[in-house]
Amino acid sequence: MSRAAQILVVMIIQLMVNQLKAQHVQITKEQLIALSPEWKGDRFADGRPRVPDNIIKRMKSVSVEEAWAVMKNAGYGYQVAEGWQVINPDSVLVGRAVTATFMPARPDVWKAIDSVGKKEGKRGQNTWAVDLLVKGDVYVADQFGAHRNGPTIGDNVGNAIYAKSGNGIVYDGALRDIEGLKEIGGFTSYYTSYDPSYHNPPGDLNTMIVGINQPTRIRTVTVMPGDVVLGKLGVVIFIPPQLAEKVVTTSEIIRLRDMFGHQRLREGKYSAGQIDARWTDDIERDFSKWLNDHLDELPVPKETVQQYLKDRTW
Repeated sequence: MSRAAQILVVMIIQLMVNQLKAQHVQITKEQLIALSPEWKGDRFADGRPRVPDNIIKRMKSVSVEEAWAVMKNAGYGYQVAEGWQVINPDSVLVGRAVTATFMPARPDVWKAIDSVGKKEGKRGQNTWAVDLLVKGDVYVADQFGAHRNGPTIGDNVGNAIYAKSGNGIVYDGALRDIEGLKEIGGFTSYYTSYDPSYHNPPGDLNTMIVGINQPTRIRTVTVMPGDVVLGKLGVVIFIPPQLAEKVVTTSEIIRLRDMFGHQRLREGKYSAGQIDARWTDDIERDFSKWLNDHLDELPVPKETVQQYLKDRTW
């Protein structure tokens, strides 16, 4: 075989490999790391940022306003998604995002994607991302608001999601089997609508998965795999992993300042005008002393308070 023929064969093989890769909907580890360079902490094996468990746990007490303020100041002003129906509205949804993106199906593209999945032993596309979930994850899916014949989640898939993650979902589309999903105690979930139908009924190919752990869109928010999901009071906020600890610690300090301020108001030591305005140095010193005096009684990790006091300039 001539040199030119060898080169041609290599090019054809490479083209075939690239085409095969193009049909894989899951992002590669290298791509995911490249898209999240500001995260310097641990990662899952697939490259997804792994915010520490203690930060996830403490995030439950953060208010939407506190999280929004920290992110806005860091340049992330569009991280809040509104307009949801909610399962377990009195509970808080917190976890690390695993993302899935669906689009209206067209037979040729659906077949190309599905054939690769079948070679890997996969079955229904609606479970491909679900299979990747681990404890502490939140399944976040852009189902393009699909309603009639659109639901890819009912009580069977919902139970599988909960068994793997211990969490609920953020799902921009219609769910089915709502009664069954409400029976899953901890399945706190945000979804767009309800319909008793299901996706891809016989003769009606209407949805296909095009992305797993790719950047996805939920309402007006760009969501990345590994973002910390915080759902409460009917809204969902997506916190970049590199800002998660700052969001938590800022919230905790605000909580402590509120506790101190309310106590001093009840005692009559300061006026409402003094507490509501920028605190004087004397009030700040009083606050630092109050933190030291109540170190073992505060609803915030002792290490957080000690670090805060260490960083103080008075």
